[in-house]
Amino acid sequence: MINNVVLVGRLTRDPDLRTTGSGISVATFTLAVDRQYTNSQGERGADFINCVIWRKAAENFANFTSKGSLVGIQGRIQTRTYDDKDGKRVYVTEVIIDNFSLLESRRDRENRQTNGGNFAPQGGNAPSTNNFGGSSAPSMNNAPAGGESNKPQDPFADSGSTIDISDDDLPF
Repeated sequence: MINNVVLVGRLTRDPDLRTTGSGISVATFTLAVDRQYTNSQGERGADFINCVIWRKAAENFANFTSKGSLVGIQGRIQTRTYDDKDGKRVYVTEVIIDNFSLLESRRDRENRQTNGGNFAPQGGNAPSTNNFGGSSAPSMNNAPAGGESNKPQDPFADSGSTIDISDDDLPF
C-alpha cells in the first residue's frame, strides 16, 4: 500500500514541543497549505493540516521554525481515535512527518516577521533553491515604483551581450 504525503506551506503557530513520559520528543503544529484555485471573489483558500514530528527531528524542527515559516514536509497520513471526557469517540487525522525542509532563509523569515508578515527578501534577485525542486523565494519584479508593474520584462535586457545559440545547442 502507498501512504505518502508531500506538502509545502506555512506554520500557523510556533511548533508545540513536548516530551513523552519515556523521554521521547514530539512536536505538533498546523500547516497552512494554499489551494490551487481561487473562489468567485478571487481569493485563494487554504487547508489547515495537523502535523506531528518525533524524536531529534522534532527538536530540530521546533528550534529552527516559528509561526509563518515556509516548510516542506514529507510523511504519511495517520488516523487515530480516543474517547473524550463526555465519552464521545473522537477521530483525529494527522500527517506523521518523516522528513522536512526549511524553504526560506533565517534572514528572510526574520525580515518577514519584522515587516508584519509581508515578505521582503534582501540581497538581490537570485532566489535560493530548495529540495522540492522549486524556488524558496517569490519572484522579484524589477519594475520602478509607480511604473507598469504588470508589464513583462526582458530578463536579458541589461546583459550587454547577445546570446549566441547554434543548432547544436537545441535539444531537438
